[in-house]
Amino acid sequence: MKRRLLWQIFPSYLVITILALVAFSINVSFLVDGFLTRQTRQMLEVRARLVSSALEPLLETGDLSRMDALCKKLGQENKTRVTIIEPTGRVLGESDKDPQAMENHLNRPEIQQAMTGLIGFSERRPSTTLKQRMMYVAVGVQRDNQVVAVVRTAMPLVEIEHAIGSITQQVIRYAIIIAAVLAIVSLYFSWRLSRPLALLQQGARRFAQGQLTHKLDVGGPGEIAELAGAMNMMAEELNRRIEASTRQRNQQQAVFTAMLEGIIAFETEGKCLMLNTAAARLLQLDADKTTGRTVGELIHNSELQTFVQNALRSPSSAEQFILMPDADLRQDCYLQVRSSALLDSENRHIGALIVLNDMTRIYRLEQVRRDFVANVSHELKTPVTSIHGFIETLQDGAIHNPEDAKRFLGIIARQTDRLNSIIEDLLLLCELEQQGQSVHVPRDVCSIQEILKEAVELCRHKAEERNIRIRWTCSEDLKALVNASLLEQAVVNLVDNGIKYSNPDSDVSIDAKTENDRLVIRVQDKGCGIAAEHQDRIFERFYRVDKARSRQLGGTGLGLAIVKHIVQYHKGSISVQSIPGKGSTFVLSLPLDA
Repeated sequence: MKRRLLWQIFPSYLVITILALVAFSINVSFLVDGFLTRQTRQMLEVRARLVSSALEPLLETGDLSRMDALCKKLGQENKTRVTIIEPTGRVLGESDKDPQAMENHLNRPEIQQAMTGLIGFSERRPSTTLKQRMMYVAVGVQRDNQVVAVVRTAMPLVEIEHAIGSITQQVIRYAIIIAAVLAIVSLYFSWRLSRPLALLQQGARRFAQGQLTHKLDVGGPGEIAELAGAMNMMAEELNRRIEASTRQRNQQQAVFTAMLEGIIAFETEGKCLMLNTAAARLLQLDADKTTGRTVGELIHNSELQTFVQNALRSPSSAEQFILMPDADLRQDCYLQVRSSALLDSENRHIGALIVLNDMTRIYRLEQVRRDFVANVSHELKTPVTSIHGFIETLQDGAIHNPEDAKRFLGIIARQTDRLNSIIEDLLLLCELEQQGQSVHVPRDVCSIQEILKEAVELCRHKAEERNIRIRWTCSEDLKALVNASLLEQAVVNLVDNGIKYSNPDSDVSIDAKTENDRLVIRVQDKGCGIAAEHQDRIFERFYRVDKARSRQLGGTGLGLAIVKHIVQYHKGSISVQSIPGKGSTFVLSLPLDA
């Protein structure tokens, strides 16, 4: 883990400070030592010259005792060791020792220098005589340009060493104090420098986490403040662009999701980039688990797979109609499939966009239209053909036979009535469709019992002809917001069907009541029943389960279609429950106050 900037700057400052103070202390020690040494040397030289001037008269007399006494007197007064040495090296006088007992000093370096006329200087550590570090200064006494004696002054350097040590201790003490102060100052300035950078780092992390509305309030040097301002401007611009991009993406996603057409985008490798809800519904997929999956994993229809793979290989657009069986195998799905190339900013082919249009409803409507035209043509052609045939028969001479003429005219009358019934039912269906599309629907709060009573009366004669009993139950206070004539027509059609298809000496029952705030009317018969494969289509126009029996009973094939439209007109629903051979139950469910 990398160290923080504070602990990279502060130790450097501290080391530089300590090294500078150590160098300063050493330099001060050397300067003080040199200064005191020069001062001592000058002082010893001055004292040696004073002694040499006082010695000249004594050298002329050669009085050694007085020389020795002079050395001891001056040495005691000045606290300086004074020595008088003749050119041969013999000691003539000594302030601290007996000159007779002292060794020859000719080999001393300061003596040799003084013998040449120079000022002799020497330090010995320690002195062989006094066992101390001593400084020696020797001055020659000349007569007629010849050195006749040497005066040497000396002083131990203990005091200088003590002074230097004391000064060094003071310097070290102050250096430590200064180092501590500078360390604190360095730490403070390092913190002042690193803290804005740390705040910038925290702000950058918050920006990276998406908190682009956060503002950096960073002090410190001008450069860092300018950097913080630039980062704030960058965050504002990024936030503005991200918000704009998010709005655009949400709008595109909303449009993409709400499209009725199925949309699938594939990259050139065949992996899914995106897929909308309509495409997921058409292909029976989970839209949240499609991204990154291949064509083979998403599409299980070989014809559609081939179309997609061709679209990925070729940038040109294509269109095709594909039949896809439904998962429950009850009905087929007809798809209109179109492809277009996906291009990047440099117009390079990077994938394909597949658009799926569900044409199933259009195909079914077209099929219903064809069936309706065929059924209407057939239903109308049958009575018209019959009427035309019997008219030709009458024209060919049958009219002159009263019995045949009467029978043929009766057939023509029945076929005419049937043709009229078909036309009336078609007109009623058209009227119901137009009323269902109108804004205002005439409805009133009506007694359901009265409506059922009228319907039963209308069907009673036909029921009595087949010895069929009509039983009905309804509460007197049961009322609903309905169109009485249309609801009566619906009940009549259901009861009429029940009478037609029930066995003689059976019952048709009607039951009306409220269930879950809805009006529920059940019409039940004991007839032949309806097989399961026909139950979804019996409400289509002209659809017959048993065409021969239906025509024999005089049905037009439009009764249940009329009932369905009446129920839809009332915003209700109709269903059938039937078991072949045991009868059928039709259930009308209408809102009470819709």
